[in-house]
Amino acid sequence: MSEYRADRWFWPLSLLMSVFYIVIDFSSGIYANGAICCYNFAMSVYGLLMWRGVVQSKDKTERPITSCPARYAPWLVAGTAVLTAVLWWLLQKLGESQYPLLDGLSSALSIVAMWMLAQKYWQQWICWLIVEPLMIALFWLTGNYASAALYAVYEVVCILGIIRWRRNVAQG
Repeated sequence: MSEYRADRWFWPLSLLMSVFYIVIDFSSGIYANGAICCYNFAMSVYGLLMWRGVVQSKDKTERPITSCPARYAPWLVAGTAVLTAVLWWLLQKLGESQYPLLDGLSSALSIVAMWMLAQKYWQQWICWLIVEPLMIALFWLTGNYASAALYAVYEVVCILGIIRWRRNVAQG
């Protein structure tokens, strides 16, 4: 919920959740997502610094919620597609992932969404809106029903986040 409120306490909580899901994902055979949780851990440190204005802020003030520049859209879509293809191929070659396409796609979208979140772009919620059902499917298929239920709650938070963050940007 701290992400929904754009609360800076989101990042320390994200660090803890990343560690928790590194263990869960690797033990469930969701390897790309486990690797993404390692990425999320690093991005949580970066996001904390970005939101507090330590990085890319001359006056060191808290970064506001903004809209992602339209010129980034083709690069984000292309990056997601390339990452998905690479992760899918890699997971098939390794042969360990039970669901390489779902694992690769959810991981690629998570990479993009986490970067957008660190930038405090409201559109990050759209990425998560797509990621959460993929994660629900992955966790359900691997028998991790508690995590599937948790990600169903996250899906609702995504919808509320889109509304809240867009309203925040519109109010400027």
